[in-house]
Amino acid sequence: MRFNNPQGLQETTSLSRDPDFMKLWVGQSISVFGAQFSPLAIGTIAVLSLNATPFQLGLLTFLNTIPFLLLGLFAGVWADRHRRRMIMVIADFGRSLTLLSIPVSAWLYGVTMNQLYLVTLVAGTLTVFFEIAYQSYLPTLVQRSQLVQGNSRLEATRSTAQAAGPSVAGFVIQIFSAPLACLADTVGYLASSFSLLLIDRPEPVSGPGPRRSTWHDIREGLSVVFGESRLRAIAGTTATFNFFTSAYGAIALKYYYDNLLMSPEEVGIVLGVGSIGGVLGALLAGRVSARLGVVRTIVVAAALGGLSMVSVYFANPADAPFVLGVALFISIFFVLIYNIPQVSYRQALVPLEIQGRMNATMRTLVWGTMPIGGLVGGTVAQFIGVHQTFGLMAGLGTLPFLWVLFSPVSSVKEIPPGS
Repeated sequence: MRFNNPQGLQETTSLSRDPDFMKLWVGQSISVFGAQFSPLAIGTIAVLSLNATPFQLGLLTFLNTIPFLLLGLFAGVWADRHRRRMIMVIADFGRSLTLLSIPVSAWLYGVTMNQLYLVTLVAGTLTVFFEIAYQSYLPTLVQRSQLVQGNSRLEATRSTAQAAGPSVAGFVIQIFSAPLACLADTVGYLASSFSLLLIDRPEPVSGPGPRRSTWHDIREGLSVVFGESRLRAIAGTTATFNFFTSAYGAIALKYYYDNLLMSPEEVGIVLGVGSIGGVLGALLAGRVSARLGVVRTIVVAAALGGLSMVSVYFANPADAPFVLGVALFISIFFVLIYNIPQVSYRQALVPLEIQGRMNATMRTLVWGTMPIGGLVGGTVAQFIGVHQTFGLMAGLGTLPFLWVLFSPVSSVKEIPPGS
């Protein structure tokens, strides 16, 4: 497999002058803002209304992310064989209808844990197809020299939405109800669908050729990632980090509500404050990458991304909002400093025609650990307690950077030419 020359990731023409990128950007801005409501709403329904156990919360995380492990590779082949933009449109519309079922059910007869299981599973399945098509679509919409610029803008918007969304969601849940808060997701996904439909630029697809089997294409995607040591190390770092964050994330709301005695308003505000770190990280990722080099930035940010969350284990109800806010701010800041260069790096390393399979393989590896982590976290918490499990998993979450530290990624300052 021959890799593209990954040089030229510096910013050139401003994407603000590109109307099709702006349509994608605006639609995703609305969508990601709305998408901040349902995770807090569903978790609040489960913990405060249905009194879910740690194992049930772990199962929710498992069902929401298991489609990436089971379907990710197939979704990558699908994304390379079909129009990625239409895959995104259909997935957004489907997620909108799925989440609409929660407020409708609450109005008619009430929400149950079984319904939350089903909604998270269906929404998670649609998210697999959207996310893989989404990451593979951007390189067809902008020039390769604009990838860092495009990813930085999209991630800055995502981080801004993550900063404002949870705070607003917390107030909406407190004043109205958690089920009604899910309506924001419905509106956001619909807005994304319509903005994608308005894009005029034709999407390139693979030319005619011999029809290969799905398994052949899956093997090709696997060979791209496992055959390239730099991609392999990044996959290991991200997958391990996601495992531990999912393990303590599955029980996080129960820890905040029951152990730290926080209200939905406080949790929403703290999540918003933490996400401001993501805004700052997205805005500074390009500058940090230019100063340290894209590859070195990946290593440094991976090392610092998980450290701050250990402090939350030592929080108490009196100082919990402050400690959690600072910890989330620092953690999310470095996650964004890590994510933008590594995604741009991956996109620049491989040809356009196999972007879907590469991204699907990476997503399967790095998101495939999340359902396992969620289930492990919920199960362990069921036996040793929520507080102890949170501290254990947060502590182990400081180690994933070792993958990139002891790999060829750490030995260079800039992205080397493709072979």
